[in-house]
Amino acid sequence: MPLELIPILALIAMFICATLLPINMGTLGFVAAFLVGTLAVGMSTDDIIAGFPSDLFLTLVGVTYLFAIAQNNGTVDLMVRGALQLVRGRVTFIPWVMFGITAVLTALGALGPAAVAIIAPIALTFAKRYKINALLMGMMVIHGAQAGGFSPISIYGVTVNNIAEKAGLVNSPLTLFLGSLFFNAGIGILLFAFLGGRKLLGRTTRDHVDDEADGGSGPTPHGAHRPGDPPVFSGHGTGASAATLVAPPNTALSPLPRRTVSFDQVLTLVGLAALALFSLILDLDIGFVSMTVAAVLALASPKAQKGAVSQISWSTVLLIGGVLTFVGVLQEAGSVEWVGNGVASIGMPLLVALLLCYLGAIVSAFASSVAILGATIPLAVPLLLAGEIGPVGVIVALAIASTIVDVSPFSTNGALVLANAQGVDRDKFYKQILKYSALVVAIGPLVAWAVLVAPGWL
Repeated sequence: MPLELIPILALIAMFICATLLPINMGTLGFVAAFLVGTLAVGMSTDDIIAGFPSDLFLTLVGVTYLFAIAQNNGTVDLMVRGALQLVRGRVTFIPWVMFGITAVLTALGALGPAAVAIIAPIALTFAKRYKINALLMGMMVIHGAQAGGFSPISIYGVTVNNIAEKAGLVNSPLTLFLGSLFFNAGIGILLFAFLGGRKLLGRTTRDHVDDEADGGSGPTPHGAHRPGDPPVFSGHGTGASAATLVAPPNTALSPLPRRTVSFDQVLTLVGLAALALFSLILDLDIGFVSMTVAAVLALASPKAQKGAVSQISWSTVLLIGGVLTFVGVLQEAGSVEWVGNGVASIGMPLLVALLLCYLGAIVSAFASSVAILGATIPLAVPLLLAGEIGPVGVIVALAIASTIVDVSPFSTNGALVLANAQGVDRDKFYKQILKYSALVVAIGPLVAWAVLVAPGWL
């Protein structure tokens, strides 16, 4: 057996085990890096540890720590309330507000599943109350998370840009961000058109309040919770499971309790703006900047950061750290170059790029999108370095194909939407999500390839 094949077989085994068993793939990545690196490749432990992405580790911890503080002190609730004020009672804009606020959260650095966990319960209670298609609302939240998910300061964006930079590939962080943004926005437009969005035109939230009154619900004391009113979040915790349901005020559009803006929230908003300013414009390290902002917020209000460290997405840190450490062993063994040479021998780089897009989409529908990106992009490096197809287009297409399938009910995002659906037949709704995700897996990679890779304009 060729030496180069051993790490690839180990990688396949990792994906299978992580898919079938409740075990973090990062754990398997560290174990595989140690066993394959020492026993097969002949690497020392120091050489293996050198492949650990320390800069990415700092970014992941800093950003998720900062966002945990923002969630705890109610800044996220404040952002949602502010966005909903733009609706002004027009039901037709509610799905787009949910799309937009989720995109903003992920663009600022929130993990996609974390943003979906925060927004999906709110969005789906709106779907029930205002008779909006639950599939439309749930998928708009997920695609919103993906739309902002590749900003230069987001987890996905930092991961992909880091991999491309280390591989010496020509890359464009802005193109990656805008490509995912416009692609998912386009999907949102199609969802809105085909899942009942046009029926929402002209409807207002007041129409539904009047319907409830006509239905004999009777007068309700101010501040009391009526049947059908959406549950709302108290502003503490990291997701639906950590949220506390409280009674909304008796208004036409009240997903969250009205509160005055606190000093902590103002300071957090300033900190998020500073993160964008210093990391994007002044090009300072995102990890150090996010950790600095988080530390300032923690010092300014120690109570607001209580429990925030435990809310850092350690599972994601473990996942990315383990997978990318193993990718270092994969590269040291020459597996990437070996696969690249094999791919190059096909003589059809466009076909290979398409196959990689489908590989990323199919596996990502059942496994971690970040892990897939960490594995598929390095496999495409030899092909991209050959210069026969544009590297930027392939990177963006791979990123999109590997993440739009997070609508699958087997992924965290899809499962969150399924779990928070209200007023629907759960089995029927599951089948709807399953059919939609199958459609996305079948068509999404092809469209991404046809737009971004085949024309050769990137």
